[in-house]
Amino acid sequence: MDLVDVVVPENSEGTEATVLRWCHKIGDRVAEHQPLLELETDKVTVEIEAPASGELVEILKNERDSVEPGAILARLRKGAAAAAGTAPAVAKPPGEFAPTQPAAATRSHLQSPAVRRLLAEHGLDPAVIPASGKDGRLTAQDIARFLDGRKPAPAAGKPAGRLSGKRIPHSAMRKRIAEHMVESMSTAPHVTTVFQADLGRVLKHRARHAEAFAREGVKLTLTAYFVSAAARALEAVPEVNSTFHADALEIHGECNIGVGTALGNEGLIVPVIHRAETLDLKGIARRLGELVSAAREGKLKPEEVRGGTFTISNHGVSGSLLAAPIVINQPQVAILGVGKVERRVVADEVDGEEIFRVRSMCYLTITVDHRALDGFQANTFLAHVVRTLESWPLE
Repeated sequence: MDLVDVVVPENSEGTEATVLRWCHKIGDRVAEHQPLLELETDKVTVEIEAPASGELVEILKNERDSVEPGAILARLRKGAAAAAGTAPAVAKPPGEFAPTQPAAATRSHLQSPAVRRLLAEHGLDPAVIPASGKDGRLTAQDIARFLDGRKPAPAAGKPAGRLSGKRIPHSAMRKRIAEHMVESMSTAPHVTTVFQADLGRVLKHRARHAEAFAREGVKLTLTAYFVSAAARALEAVPEVNSTFHADALEIHGECNIGVGTALGNEGLIVPVIHRAETLDLKGIARRLGELVSAAREGKLKPEEVRGGTFTISNHGVSGSLLAAPIVINQPQVAILGVGKVERRVVADEVDGEEIFRVRSMCYLTITVDHRALDGFQANTFLAHVVRTLESWPLE
């Protein structure tokens, strides 16, 4: 019998993944390169394609099983391709109820892996859920709102003191985030220094150029300015762009800057702008927009979250003024935190007299691995970032 193994790719991001969803069941006929299943790592969700056309004869890993690179997931019997137009069936793991695939899965090609997972978990028909995303895209928030509307009213006469609630199983991403945070805090002594920056010139530049950028399909966000300033500072203080080893400090030749991107309740992911030092502001803004959109749609490629040498956490976008320490993204040695921009009264000296002015200010922090860096490098780096932002050319 001519069998073909379906294996976890050796270049999968991370050392372990979880089987998220089977797109087919035993006995289905599939075509070469047709998606067979989805794997979830701590960073991305990837589709595993059929290595050949044929019949799915054996499934060796069930949904939620952990797998490592090289592991055999299933076996195909080579043969005729799957019938055209046949809708993939969701596999039913042993002992578990598999929800019926919605018959009216309109715009299913626009659904992110997270949305498809929620639809399957709750047995929902996407056609009856109001969609608020771009081009009619259904979002995880849409599903949450729909589920909230279906919640029954609390039962009367509930005994006093009894707590109600539910257990939400951790995703592979959430478990890996937890492990990574604990590992970082136990590995590196964290030290944070705080500066503040006047973003007046940056805001004026953005006001003058945002519309021109938009005409070219580029959204000019404040984060792009911080990435650009950080790249210049990393070149000026290269020790911050490094990895600590027991016998040496490895200084990297490229400034690969990761930007923390929140995915709501699902967690946080850090797509990487590779070689940011070679890009101008427009190039950074363009790449940043592409990565953030891919992250929120669950379409990041493994290589887009690899190779980071420095990270920025723009926690200010959600209203935070100051966060410290921000946990270092190991094996990096530093992370830049950016707080909310707010109008504040600042004392200035003009012609020998002190005056008060209202400025657009924000707090910047850098948290460093004290094994690798001291206050001198941290302060020098952050001072360079501030100077770059405060002297930004208007044209």
